[in-house]
Amino acid sequence: MQIAVTGSIATDHLMQFAGRFSDSLVVDQLDKISLSFVVDQLAVRRGGVAGNISFGMGMLGLRPLLVGAVGKDFDDYRAWLEEHGVDTSSVRVSETRHTARFVCTTDEVTAQIGTFYSGAMAETREISLPGVAADHGGLDLVVIAASDPDGMLRHTGECRAGGYPFLADCSQQLAFMDGEGIRSLVDGARYLFTNEYEATLTEQKTGWTHEQILDRVGTRVTTLGAEGARIESTDAAPIQVKAAPVREVRDPTGGGDGFRAGFLAGLSWGLDHERCAQLGSVLAAYVLEVAGPQEYEFTRPEFLGRFTEAFGADAAAEVEPHLVGTGA
Repeated sequence: MQIAVTGSIATDHLMQFAGRFSDSLVVDQLDKISLSFVVDQLAVRRGGVAGNISFGMGMLGLRPLLVGAVGKDFDDYRAWLEEHGVDTSSVRVSETRHTARFVCTTDEVTAQIGTFYSGAMAETREISLPGVAADHGGLDLVVIAASDPDGMLRHTGECRAGGYPFLADCSQQLAFMDGEGIRSLVDGARYLFTNEYEATLTEQKTGWTHEQILDRVGTRVTTLGAEGARIESTDAAPIQVKAAPVREVRDPTGGGDGFRAGFLAGLSWGLDHERCAQLGSVLAAYVLEVAGPQEYEFTRPEFLGRFTEAFGADAAAEVEPHLVGTGA
């Protein structure tokens, strides 16, 4: 199954604040806010939603096709992804812009304040999905993850015109896009991924009810944090999958991307939605336990053992034959 993952490719600058942001907020003065926080930890990590999802899929033995735009400073990151099973041949390299950067500070209760520099990501709109499909013998599924909004709209339109099934994952861009744009990204998707807050925001901005959105997509997947995930389809009963146990949350950045990577791996293997979500849940747990969205590692027996512990031997028996490749 040829899965193309479009979206941001970025470098994450992650900081830890030993306190609570909320202690410094004056509610009736938010329109005049002017704050700075002294942090005691800084880590520079590889990231971006498309990079994170593709890395996770590579760790599970797949070879996803990464589609996005970067700067000339991408060489080391490219080598890392290729080493972990990601096909980067469709990544566009900008002549003038740096690779996008995400600067994020997390406090002691995992609240986050982040700033994103788009940089080369703006050139995502110059990438032609039909061209990518022609170079790779077709596309079985296209992930439209958060990126340059014009690029997201272009690629969604190309999926409809070319008949490529697509997965809508607007995430961070929901706050900046209007209802018409979000409706264009969501309508006709094979899968729609959001967290709980994004699900409500999608409904508010599109003007569609929960049921109307479900009617316009094949399957709606809503991540619920520590409560796991809910999968709803028009032709099946809802499924709730619990979160896999996490030993210690070190950094929440990229946890949702890990879930998506595991879910996509399950789809690629032809597993049902419950198993897909369980795979995503276990992979997300690995992400949460390390500082950075691509710093985890595991062996095949380790992943299988953890999956078995979380979801039982019968579920693990369906997953085991597929766990081959780089990480597993």
